[in-house]
Amino acid sequence: MMKTIDLNCDMGESFGAYTMGSDEEILPYISSANIACGFHAGDPSTMRKTVRLAIHHDVAIGAHPGLPDLVGFGRRNMDISLEEAYDLVAYQVGALWGVVQAEGGRLRHVKAHGSLYNMATTHVALAEAIAQAVYDIDPNLVLFGLAGGALLDAGENVGLKTASEVFADRTYQEDGTLTSRRLENALIEDAEQAAQQVIRMIGERKVHTLQGKDVDILAETVCIHGDGPHALAFAKNVREKIEGAGIHVQT
Repeated sequence: MMKTIDLNCDMGESFGAYTMGSDEEILPYISSANIACGFHAGDPSTMRKTVRLAIHHDVAIGAHPGLPDLVGFGRRNMDISLEEAYDLVAYQVGALWGVVQAEGGRLRHVKAHGSLYNMATTHVALAEAIAQAVYDIDPNLVLFGLAGGALLDAGENVGLKTASEVFADRTYQEDGTLTSRRLENALIEDAEQAAQQVIRMIGERKVHTLQGKDVDILAETVCIHGDGPHALAFAKNVREKIEGAGIHVQT
């Protein structure tokens, strides 16, 4: 039986009067797009443009809610209450849901962004607040979460379908978490190394950590970041290499 994998990319992380970067070029190589909802990046016009592009390329659409931190691109931790977490996720997912409906598409999944995602990976109560907000909007949505993290458990417990996410261009710690961007060697900048890490995570369910140990990992969706200088090359190379390894890309 052929192995399958979803390839996702964070998109719409620019503003209406500015370039959308490589989004349109990357879309043919992925199967899911996580579209920024205005808190860490994006705006209504960019959301609409990105949704239209995703529909045109037959790519599944997801909401990408983040912390209200435009200056820090949502990558700085914030001390938010559980009620605030619920509200900001519901607000952002609801906004993108409306745009998708207006464009004749369907919202399929939700993936938290940046520090909100990382905080919810280990903070059970925060993960539960996010999962509840997603469920209350639409119980048919799929919740993305870091493989082995609290978001997946929270989603399953509330009744959502979940997708265990791994990263092509990030390194891992031996506890299964991503290496902080503040640390050296957090990013994988070589497209070939990224592709081989993905193939191994899918095929062997293992990832090699910076501590030199292999840890177990379940890959159901693979993230390729769209904001790096070599994002298009990464997307093309990962897609080509995993298909060459007999892995089919689909949601």
